Amino acid sequence: MLTYYNHLHSDHEGKVEMFRGALVPCFEVPARVDRVLAELKKRKLGTVLPPNPFDDSALLGVHSQRYLDFLRGAWDDWVALDPANAKRDALPSVWPVRTLRSDVLPDNFAARMGLFSMDAGSPLTDGTWDAARAGADCALSAALAVAGGKRAAFALTRPPGHHAGADFFGGYCFLNNAALAAQALREQGLERVAILDIDYHHGNGTQAIFYERADVFYTSIHGDPSTEFPFYLGYADELGAGAGLGFNRNWPLPRGSGFEVWHATLQQALQGIAEFDAQALVVSLGLDTFVGDPIAGFTLQTRDFLQVGADLARAGLPTVFVFEGGYAVADVGVNAVNVLQGFDQQAVVNKESA
Repeated sequence: MLTYYNHLHSDHEGKVEMFRGALVPCFEVPARVDRVLAELKKRKLGTVLPPNPFDDSALLGVHSQRYLDFLRGAWDDWVALDPANAKRDALPSVWPVRTLRSDVLPDNFAARMGLFSMDAGSPLTDGTWDAARAGADCALSAALAVAGGKRAAFALTRPPGHHAGADFFGGYCFLNNAALAAQALREQGLERVAILDIDYHHGNGTQAIFYERADVFYTSIHGDPSTEFPFYLGYADELGAGAGLGFNRNWPLPRGSGFEVWHATLQQALQGIAEFDAQALVVSLGLDTFVGDPIAGFTLQTRDFLQVGADLARAGLPTVFVFEGGYAVADVGVNAVNVLQGFDQQAVVNKESA
């Protein structure tokens, strides 16, 4: 398996985030990717490559121009307010909720930041744009490798992406890597692409980007949004709209769900992908379903991730893996690589029995 590694990921390292009413050290840290990379090298699982460079125009199939313009210049704008801000991360504090306007781009930086964000838990740092931008290159590189005939490829990057919408960041996410990969596969000529999101937290950004489209099927297994972040999206009755009606399927599960229930739900999600007749699969690979994750609530064990990988391989589709959540740092490397190893081993079985 090819792995495209974001060598700039550690440029984004937030100091604190707002969590349950308090400023706390960030859960989303560079060591998450470092652990995965170390485990890949330990097991000698495939080849690790730098991403290919892509022009910013490659982002416009997913994100709006004014949002990209904001992200690209946000740090400079933040420091221009006060030179002392160079030592402080930027967090939003005001949002254009219902009845307020979002069509007008404010002059005030705090107002612009609120316009393009969904929460106060995603600090913007001096390296956020560079890290997120290189991460997009990883996702695009993985997608093009798969479109070119590779069985699978892995975008190993942070910050993650699936909470980022067309024109907002949040949930630690700034550019939506899974959506970029799916869009790239479409632009390479594949007519039907499926996205399977197995992060504990629903990929609200990915769902919204494709919600009115019939060419990309989105399905997600996640914690029930009535109690779990992102709260405001991810319910089972969200089936798509317009041309996309019937091409969105959510599988919310209660906190405390174990592998037996989760695994049975995965089979249902994969059946939906098969019925869609997908030509390729993008997996939002969140590992925060692990029992030891500090901000999640499922109880999957490390050994279960091998089975997850094997099940994904049985779908028989060219597959792009995109690294998302997983905040039990000591275990995230083993858990992530277990998925990839389980996939590779089952792919060999598939090939031999074909």
